[in-house]
Amino acid sequence: MTTRAITTPVEREITSVLVANRGEIACRVFATCRAMGIATVAVYSDPDADAPHVRQADAAVHLPGSTSAETYLRGELIIAAARAAGADAIHPGYGFLSENADFAQAVIDAGLVWIGPPPSAITAMGSKVNAKELMAAAGVPVLGDLDPTTVTAADLPLLIKASAGGGGRGMRIVRALADLDDQVAGAKREAESAFGDPTVFCEPYVERGHHIEVQVMADDHGAVWAVGERECSIQRRHQKVIEEAPSPLVESLGGDLRDRLYDAARKAVAAIGYSGAGTVEFLADGNGRFFFLETNTRLQVEHPVTEETTGLDLVEWQLRVAMGEPLVGDEPRATGHSIEARLYAENPAAEWAPQSGTVHRFAIAASDSVLSRVRVDTGIADGSEISTFYDPMIAKVISWAPTRHRAAAVLARALADATLHGPVTNRDMLVNTLRSAQFASGDTDTGFIDEVGLDVLAAPLACAADVRVAAIAAALADAQENRATAGALGTIPSGFRNIPSGYQSKTYASGDEEIVVRYRITRGVVDLPDDEGVEVVDGRLIVDGVAREYTVSRYGDTVFVDRPGASVALGVAPRYVDPSSVQRPGSLLAPMPGSVIRVAVEQGDRVTAGQPLLWLEAMKMEHTIAAPSDGVVATLAVEVGRQLAVGDVLAVIEAEDASADA
Repeated sequence: MTTRAITTPVEREITSVLVANRGEIACRVFATCRAMGIATVAVYSDPDADAPHVRQADAAVHLPGSTSAETYLRGELIIAAARAAGADAIHPGYGFLSENADFAQAVIDAGLVWIGPPPSAITAMGSKVNAKELMAAAGVPVLGDLDPTTVTAADLPLLIKASAGGGGRGMRIVRALADLDDQVAGAKREAESAFGDPTVFCEPYVERGHHIEVQVMADDHGAVWAVGERECSIQRRHQKVIEEAPSPLVESLGGDLRDRLYDAARKAVAAIGYSGAGTVEFLADGNGRFFFLETNTRLQVEHPVTEETTGLDLVEWQLRVAMGEPLVGDEPRATGHSIEARLYAENPAAEWAPQSGTVHRFAIAASDSVLSRVRVDTGIADGSEISTFYDPMIAKVISWAPTRHRAAAVLARALADATLHGPVTNRDMLVNTLRSAQFASGDTDTGFIDEVGLDVLAAPLACAADVRVAAIAAALADAQENRATAGALGTIPSGFRNIPSGYQSKTYASGDEEIVVRYRITRGVVDLPDDEGVEVVDGRLIVDGVAREYTVSRYGDTVFVDRPGASVALGVAPRYVDPSSVQRPGSLLAPMPGSVIRVAVEQGDRVTAGQPLLWLEAMKMEHTIAAPSDGVVATLAVEVGRQLAVGDVLAVIEAEDASADA
């Protein structure tokens, strides 16, 4: 659609913006503000005191506390911070208070500019139940709601959703009627924790659906842009992992599908008097039918793929609309293809268990050429901590290229070559996905991960041979470091003796596998008796005649070995084992850091394999800990509220006969 030329001057000048958020999105907003000559203000919790978004801002205000409820969800503290720092506008980012109408109104009442839609529009879309009623009245196709108290087997499968939520939190698929009550209760707890509102509802679950969304931008003068569509079908736990623009489904079906989606999106925002950036989400099937899911009254995590294909800076237009400017010119048109991968600190092979800890080194090469681009949006830097209090996303890595095939190849290469020294990530899963035949075909519905299988997608990029060579590189690097730091005779080369020494050995762990490397260095010559085909020439490893560069980095008892296209993390086996570190047989250990929110058993209870024992909350997601086998709870080591680290003992489950013998 065409909009008119500027006829109205700026109504509300913005000179300083406080971002009521953290991490990547705060850094993203600050970048546009700097480009527009606008000052920036950060807020930060105790765990975020040294975070990159704090260092990048012109000013920063401390919010005492660690949890979201103590800090980023305290609207009154954020408004007070804006006043203290002299900010005249607040940008909410996404998550936290970004879709809280009361907060938006409080910002306006405080005399500050709210960089977002009117509070009335947020209210209209804030309840997914009410939103669907409004959309149906506006002529937008919707899925019917189901009352959890009246659901029958004929209604299955169904999807439980948090009314106030997003980001996949508070969402559960129910396929068996017997599971409904427990799943509803769990969804309510998760929704209350993440959004402060336990309200949930149910709707029919569309198997193999495609998650399609339309980016909209509206001004205060009645103009609405549909700024391209995105497909976000590759998800885990109903949270997006890979997003792309344009949608492969829309591209393949063609016809008038894109026009119908854009028309429905415009109707959706026009019905609620919208202004600013927003996203209208739909669930589509393979026949081109689609149904309204929700309207996100904020900037979306995946907005970069729209920016890369349209050349639009959506944050810039959020600021311009907030200042009263009208949209100018024609709707932007997309060119080429862009794909975004969300890099998380999580272990896909362990049921997506979130990870925490220090990011020792983080480096992904950005690029910008006529052939392709790679963009990295992150709030992480070397030395950053992945906290248990917040979402475990490390970065968004975005590619652009003239074709989808090339965009996927460029993104996969950037991720595979990334330096990621710290907690386990989903990097290998992302690369395998981008390189899979099914992804290349464009057949990427919401069942993609289950259909392809985590055994395939989560497979390490480094094969067994790569791990072996990495261990050799680690051993030789360690030997070199020992020689360089030797307190006595440090200048004498290794192996400089008349009688050859015996072989040295070093032991590493890769998962459950123990790797022993034997080597001998004699007057500059490296002898590897167990590894034919591996030689060292001028400090470079040559494997079967092929030379590659290997970079070895050690942090405590963990060694990272990087080469182009693959990275290996190795544990350094201790020379002596501390007896106190040996766990009692049957010990059930915490698979992730988090807090205990429910305990369903007591010491002495008999349990069966798969029976839920307790529930942990980590990164705002609820995780069930079940009994690994039949037995008796011989030890219960936790209680509600206990904060846990990875590896902490939760309970000890003993076989009944063993318990009786004891």
